Amino acid sequence: MYTDIQSLKELGLNKSQIARRLGISRPTLNKYYDMDADEYNKKLEGMQRRNKKPDKYHDEILSWLTEYPDLSGAQIYDRLEEKYRELDFSEGTLRNYVRTMRKKHNIQKRASIRQYESVVDPPMGKQMQVDFGQKWVSKKDGTKILLYVICFVLSNSRFKYCQWQDRPFNTTDMINMHEDAFEYFGGKPEEIVYDQDNLVLVSENHGDLIFTHKFANYIQRRKFRVYMCRKADPESKGRIENVIGFVKNNFAHNRIFYNLDKWNEATLAWLDRRGNGKSHGTTKRIPAEVFMQERKYLGPVTEKIQTNSIGISITYRVRKDNTVAIGGNRYSVPIGTYQGPYTTVRVHKIHNEYIIMHLEKDEELARHKIPLGRGQLLKNSNHTRDRTKSIANLIKEVISMFPDSQAAFVFFENIRTDKPRYIRDQLLVIKKAVKGHNPDVINKALGFCTKNKLHSAMDFKDAIAHYGKEQWGYLPSEEIPKIIPVFPDSLEQIKARPQIRDIKEYTDIFKRQQ
Repeated sequence: MYTDIQSLKELGLNKSQIARRLGISRPTLNKYYDMDADEYNKKLEGMQRRNKKPDKYHDEILSWLTEYPDLSGAQIYDRLEEKYRELDFSEGTLRNYVRTMRKKHNIQKRASIRQYESVVDPPMGKQMQVDFGQKWVSKKDGTKILLYVICFVLSNSRFKYCQWQDRPFNTTDMINMHEDAFEYFGGKPEEIVYDQDNLVLVSENHGDLIFTHKFANYIQRRKFRVYMCRKADPESKGRIENVIGFVKNNFAHNRIFYNLDKWNEATLAWLDRRGNGKSHGTTKRIPAEVFMQERKYLGPVTEKIQTNSIGISITYRVRKDNTVAIGGNRYSVPIGTYQGPYTTVRVHKIHNEYIIMHLEKDEELARHKIPLGRGQLLKNSNHTRDRTKSIANLIKEVISMFPDSQAAFVFFENIRTDKPRYIRDQLLVIKKAVKGHNPDVINKALGFCTKNKLHSAMDFKDAIAHYGKEQWGYLPSEEIPKIIPVFPDSLEQIKARPQIRDIKEYTDIFKRQQ
């Protein structure tokens, strides 16, 4: 910055122009504008000699780094914080300090080198690898769109096929694109290698693979063997990993998106021209030429399998709160849709709506408008618990306990208006209060509350208790005190006396508290 300021100054630019050009403030510019080289060098030397806040822990940090070279700055900061409670510098300051110490004392982190082994190409026609990718690309108007790609590569010849769409894949999409790939290759291999994707696999189950329902049916119909990569072992499908990177960074990078059909046509042309038409960097052979031989070893595909897919569809998991997360928003489904951790639904996007369907049946569960923005909860009013039906039944039940059902209904509606959130609790209090009283007491309590506009279950309970006492003999059974008679064999209990503490114990307690 000092050099840039002096260079622009020599070119004749004024302070305002220099500040704008370098994007710095005027106080910063003034600090270096008139500073000569000697002054600047002295300033640098002073900065290097000045004390740093972590210096007081220098020896301790150095001993840790010497013993454990892999310690990170965050771990060291945590150790210091644990030992000294409060530190007068930030974690970022310590990271810079540790970085300087590593250079000064030549303490480097030990690199963990993973050993790999080259894999011999399988025989022709034996294996194909499949994987997915996604890429943000620019549209003609300057906006961005996220595209999803599935790629297939024959392991021996490195002959490739790719297909894109503008939404995430579901199992039906994947099956249809397998069929397109087999048509492109003119046959199918014996074995297909997959990553552990939930479109293919439900559970690894310690080697006993459990496939999704649709994909399991597809395997049975097409008769190919599945090789599932283990978790954290991407090297077993390295060929397709390279293809995904190649198609994203060579074909799609900086390419303008007009529409999906044109994009896929351009992909096929790129495969002919470059993906399959140029010499492969590892094998030094042209995939298209080797494929002419490998094609003879592929299994026949006589008839293309068509799967039913209504519009644009993808499968999504249903959450415990009976919502489906799509594109950063949550969309409600009817209460009871969630039936465990593997509950799945189909989602169709039609214009600006999401239609959520039952996975197995052609049954619509929900329909939501797609909002602008993210982080929203879209909830249909009929997807909440149907409390009105149960409350209506409870109202009928409690009304039946009143002699004047019409007056009781009006009373309950007034309570519902005043306390809509607590109507159930209010009705249960009234139901309990009414039990055991005669009709006259109930009518008097109801009339008192109605006349005085006391729209509360607690007021009604007090009123019915008051009028119930006036009508001796009509007290609710639970309010009649239970009298236990004394028998001769209870004399020992009668003679029993509670223990009486000496007042001195309490005064001692008060003295201690003072």
